[in-house]
This record gives sequence, C-alpha cells and structure tokens, in this order.
Amino acid sequence: MSQQLYVQKSGAIASLIINRPEKKNSFTLQMFRKLFQLVNELKEDKTIKLLIVRGVDGTAFSAGADISEFLEVRFAPKKAKQYNDVALEAIEALYRFPKPTIALIQTLAIGGGLELANACDFRFATPESKLGITAANIGIVYNLTSTKRLFNLIGPAKTKELLYTASLITAEEGNKIGLIDFVYPPETIEEKCVEFAKRITAKSSVANAGIKQVIQAIIDGENEESAAISELILDSFQSEDYKEGIQAFLEKRKPNFP
Repeated sequence: MSQQLYVQKSGAIASLIINRPEKKNSFTLQMFRKLFQLVNELKEDKTIKLLIVRGVDGTAFSAGADISEFLEVRFAPKKAKQYNDVALEAIEALYRFPKPTIALIQTLAIGGGLELANACDFRFATPESKLGITAANIGIVYNLTSTKRLFNLIGPAKTKELLYTASLITAEEGNKIGLIDFVYPPETIEEKCVEFAKRITAKSSVANAGIKQVIQAIIDGENEESAAISELILDSFQSEDYKEGIQAFLEKRKPNFP
C-alpha cells in the first residue's frame, strides 16, 4: 500500500504521485489516510516551495473513491460518516496546504479525483481529460465542503448541472467555465506544468505563502484583516526574502530567494 501514494522531489518542487493505474488511480480508505500523512509531512518540509499532485502515468489523475470497497467500508450512516471524515480530512489538508499546489490531470478526474484537483490552487489538463462528479449515478448526496469548493470555481448553475446530470465534461469545457486553468497536449503538459511551477518557486516563498493565506481568508469570507493576517503581512517586512528583494532591486539584478 505504501507505494500507491508516494512523493518525488526535484529541487524545491515535490510531486505527490498517485500510483494505482490498474484501478485508474481510484482511492481506497487507506490511501486517503496515507494522503493525509504525506501532505502533513510535506507541510513541514522547508526545502519544498510547491507541490504537484499527479498520477504516475497518463492512465488517470484519479477516478475517485474505489467503489468496490463501499459495501464494506462506506455502507450505512455510521460507516459512511467514518469514511467521509477520513476522506474529507485528507482533502482538506491538501486544500489548506500552506504552499502553492498544482493538479496535473492526465485523462480522468472523477468524483473524489476531481475533489482532489479542486483542492489545488491550479489545474492543468489535457484535451482528452474527462472531469465530473458522478454521485448521482450511485445515489450519494455530495458533501457540502466539496460542493462549495466546486461552486466557488464555476458558480451555482454549472455546479447543479454537473451534479444533477453526473456528466463528464472535457478539459476545454472545464476551461471555459473556470474549472480548469490550463489545457495542453499530452506530449507537452508535464513540461508546461513544471515550467509554470518553476516560475512560482523562483519568487519569494514568504510572499507566496502569505498571498495564499490572504486569498484563502477572502475565500473564507473575511472582509477585513484579522490580527493574524495583519501580523503575517507586517512580519514579511523583516524577512530575509524582503531584504534580498530590496537588495536585488537596488543592484538591478534578479533576486536569489532561498
């Protein structure tokens, strides 16, 4: 099980690899537990500036939760709540990850797979990708947290359309409605994703982590700076990144952030 999810690192970029291609990278309950563990380990890794979530190959990003185990681990209210709590805790950990995140979607992102992608800051996909939430096909009421996340991306009408019909849409359709940020052919998507990631990691990690927190506060409904956000902003003015940024500007060179 340990290799169904694992981490690869390349400089300041970590990739969380979903490695169950024979099941289209569908998630078991144990994989959700592993996801929570790995995300929290990466959260504490100060060498990492950005996280990419992706499938091990072009088979799928993730086809969602493994329905074949539902009668055992997700049947009847008590077991369903236990399962849902574990899965949502893992996805929430990814959503609240303090550094920039990218979902690299090659082909399928369905159900819980799309939930994972929607928990990331950006979504890259190929024209062949298929996206959707198919809870209506199996009689499940989709949870509020993930519904709100989808709602925030595409609005109420499109959220209802996707959920009511359990339709699968293309990445290009997703791009038009705000679900997908970038669409690239399969042969270039990895290169384009890493290129974009390096543009981010070349900038100040202090600034980017703070920007993510400020934007998240806005998404969470804040209209004024809390004491914590105010402190975060003011602390940036005494950071090593700030000193390097100012010095680089004065010396007319690119900053070299740690």
